[in-house]
Parts: sequence; C-alpha cells; structure tokens
Amino acid sequence: MNSLAKSVIAVSIVSGCVAANAQAEELIFAHGANPGNPRYEAAEMFAAILPSCSDDLTVNVAPSATMGDDAEMLTSATAGIIQMSANSQGTLAQIVPEVGALGLPFLFENEMAVWRVLDGPIGDQLDKKAQESGLKIVTFWDNGFRNVTHVDKFVKTPSDIDGMKIRTPPDQVAIDIFKALGANPAPLAWSELPTALRSGTFDGQENPLTNIYSAKLHEITPYISMTGHQYQSTPVVAGLGWWSSLSEENRQCITQAAERAGWYQRGRNYILNQNLKAAIKNEGGKISEVDRAAFADAMDSVYEKYQEELGGFVTDLRKAAD
Repeated sequence: MNSLAKSVIAVSIVSGCVAANAQAEELIFAHGANPGNPRYEAAEMFAAILPSCSDDLTVNVAPSATMGDDAEMLTSATAGIIQMSANSQGTLAQIVPEVGALGLPFLFENEMAVWRVLDGPIGDQLDKKAQESGLKIVTFWDNGFRNVTHVDKFVKTPSDIDGMKIRTPPDQVAIDIFKALGANPAPLAWSELPTALRSGTFDGQENPLTNIYSAKLHEITPYISMTGHQYQSTPVVAGLGWWSSLSEENRQCITQAAERAGWYQRGRNYILNQNLKAAIKNEGGKISEVDRAAFADAMDSVYEKYQEELGGFVTDLRKAAD
C-alpha cells in the first residue's frame, strides 16, 4: 500500500469520529480546473443547484487547485478540511486501484459507452471499494479521451513515440501505456505542467482537447495527435466520515445536484471536444489523426498486468464495456 493510501485510511478513522458529531454548514467543494474548463463550470452549477433541495448546506467552491493538488484534496476530504472534490482518476487509483482500470487503453468506443458503464453496477462496485478507504464516490463526471501533444512532430504510429519524454498524470495505467510504446513517461502535477513543457523537461504530454485548450498547451506543444489512447473520468468524491454524518435527505440532495451538474459537464465536455479542433487550428495548433489500430496492438502487456492484478474486476469491466 502506498503512502497516499495509508495517509487517507489513517486520517479517515479520526475524521469519522469527528464528523459524526457535527453537521457541516458550509460544504467546501474543491477541484483543480481553471475558468473555461467544463469541470469548473459544473462545480459552479453544483453550488447553484444544491440550495434548491437543502436548507442546511451552502457550497464554497475552491477551484484551480487552491486547496492543493488532487492527492492533497483527497487527504483533506477524509480529514474534514474539505468535504468534496471533483478529483482525478489516476490519483484516486492510488487508493482504489480498480478505479485506474477505467483507463485501460482503447477500452471504450465512445463517451456514451463510458457513461453507461459508470452509471451502472461497475460504478457501484467502485464506490464500495472507495468506502473501504474512507471516501465516498458521489458520481462520475467526465474528463475525456486523451491525445498526445508534441513540441515538434506528430506521433502517428507507435514508432513515432519511441523514446519520447512525456508527462503523464500520476496514473500508473497511463505510465504503463507509454512504457509499452517505448516512451519515457513521468508523472507531474497538472499545475506544474506548462512550466515543465516550456523548460524542455518533456517533449510533450497527453490530455483531452478541453484540457489542452483551456490550459493553452497547444501554444507550447502545437502538434496534436488524436490517439484517443485512454479515457479518464473525474470522480466526484466526499469524505466518508462527513458523508455519514449527513441526513439521508441531504445525501440525496447532494447526489442529485452532483449528477445534474455532471450531465451538464459531460455534455459540455463532449461538445467542446467535437468543436475545439477548429479553434486550436485557428490559434496555430496542428492536428493529425493516427493509426489507432497499431497503437492498440501494442497494448497486450498493459492488459496482462491489470488482469493479473485486479482479476475479476477487469473481466467484469471489459464485459460491461463491450
């Protein structure tokens, strides 16, 4: 068990006792997105919706990593410093490894297939796993399908990515994907990425178009290859101690507000990803399609690893995705 998982589990024991004795009046909802990102907009919508069904809770949205990076936000949620976070798949996977399996390469055909899986029994299984570590998955928002950007070339085939220094999120599945392709991946916090790209620490990075555009990464790494190699969700989580202290009415209200904001966020993210190609090209970015079949054929080792580590869950997930 890694240090983040140990930290979260340990602090959840204490926070569960504290939170059970008091009802939070202000709900701090933290996330790492900047204005213009659908996650930012959905958090604001969540804050606007919640008062319509609860007189007990108000929402203080803390955007742009003002409460720390994703790992710090998860620890803060279990400690009761914040109550909720629209977090990241890779960081949550450090605590709940099964969450990381959502990012297995080329697993999902499209966003609709993802939503069907996450809103069904697979999502329920992941929530139960998270609760064992002191976190409650309220719902899943979207992050999207990830694409590779490079400072000076397209990566249309696996050979084009061989030896590439590429930034990934702190997501072991993403790291394994790029190791299988012969790249040199390294995780780095999202907030530090633009500086690292400008300094030449990396040749490029990978993200959905919405993140690339809102962070202006196409200005630093203008060659965008539409690999679509991995899907990543945005799990909306709460500290379980705080969550358990709420009335059933407030839990239902929060869930409904988060789901409604999530459907806006999913739709907004989907539409932007369809339309941003033109905007990126107009601003100097270059976009190319790739030989996705060739990339998928190189992924056998990734599936073998996670099938061995997570067994039945990967089997269930692949069946649900199909």
